[in-house]
Amino acid sequence: MPSRTVITRSEAQTRARGEALARSLHAGDVVLLFGDLGMGKTVFARGLAQGLGVDEEHVRSPSFTLVNRYVGRETVYHVDLYRIDRPGDLEELGLEEILGGDGVAVVEWAERLGPYRPERAITVRLTDRGANEREITIEDRR
Repeated sequence: MPSRTVITRSEAQTRARGEALARSLHAGDVVLLFGDLGMGKTVFARGLAQGLGVDEEHVRSPSFTLVNRYVGRETVYHVDLYRIDRPGDLEELGLEEILGGDGVAVVEWAERLGPYRPERAITVRLTDRGANEREITIEDRR
């Protein structure tokens, strides 16, 4: 499927793009988020979880816990790999069970997945366009 790109001009618009993507997601789907620090990956993930029926107030960045699990229309596994330094750390997280498992997995800092990166996934790239604008490119390879 070809990629599609949108421009957002606020956190609310970025969150809404995540919520819109959630409408097409089902258990076993994997969403890989790429972007520099502060690009809105967690904001996008929050919208995605909300779109899957998770109360937005419960969605927090799992920077220190590494994985948060939320229950909504689908179970959502929110993974943040920012603090991962070694491939062995990924094994300890149980990523094989999370990726393509019984819920929707959304992975921040997906470039750190290395050999765990699934071929069949949705990739979301968030880039800075200045003046609070973000370019969001979504490619669906499920």
